[in-house]
Amino acid sequence: MAEPTWTVVVPVKRLPAAKSRLRGALPGVPHEELALALAADTVRAVLACPAVAEVLVVTGDAHVAAELAGAGARIVPDPPDAGLNAAFRHGAAAAGRHARVAGLTADLPALRPAELAAALSAVPAGPPGVRRFVADAPGDGTVLLAAPAGVPLEPRFGAGSAEAHAASGALPLTGDWPGLRRDVDTSVDLAAAARLGLGPRTAALLGASAAATPA
Repeated sequence: MAEPTWTVVVPVKRLPAAKSRLRGALPGVPHEELALALAADTVRAVLACPAVAEVLVVTGDAHVAAELAGAGARIVPDPPDAGLNAAFRHGAAAAGRHARVAGLTADLPALRPAELAAALSAVPAGPPGVRRFVADAPGDGTVLLAAPAGVPLEPRFGAGSAEAHAASGALPLTGDWPGLRRDVDTSVDLAAAARLGLGPRTAALLGASAAATPA
C-alpha cells in the first residue's frame, strides 16, 4: 500500500456557477445539488486513497465548505473571481513548498481510490523533478496534475489543457484508470460515468431523478 504522502488540491466553484453545461441534466434535481454531489463523491474517493495525506478544497461557497469539511477535507478560501488555475495555485501554496502536491478536478464521480493511488505512485517512477498529468477520457483535457516535492504545480487547466501541460514540460501518465479519466461536463459524460459506477451522492440523485421522471 502506498504511503500517504500526497496533498491533493480540489477547487470547487460556487455552486450556482459550477458545471453550467450540466444544468438540467437530471430532471427534478436542483442544479446546485448535482454540482455538490459530483464534488462530494470526488473528495470522498480522494480521502479514501491510501496515497493521500490531506485533501485541500479551495472554495468560496459556504455550503461546499461545510459539506466537505465535514467529510474530512481542509478548506482553503478561494480568491474571489480569480479563476481555476489561481485556485489550484492558491491550494498548492497552502500545502507548502515541501509537499507533494496534486491538483484534481472536482467532477470525477466514478473515481476509485485505487486508481488515484496507482496514478500518484507512478509519479516518482518518472524523471526526477518533473510534473506528471493524466488526460481526461477524450484526451484533450486534464483531470490530474501532480508535482514532486519542491516543484511548482504550474497548472494550465482549461480548454486544451493536456497539450498545454505537455508544452510546459509535464509528462503524461497513461495507466488504465477509467474512473479517474471520466470527468463530467455534460449529460453524455454523466451517463458514461454512470456506466462505470457512480459514487453514492451522485448515484442517489440519478436514482431520484429517474424515479420522478414519467416513463
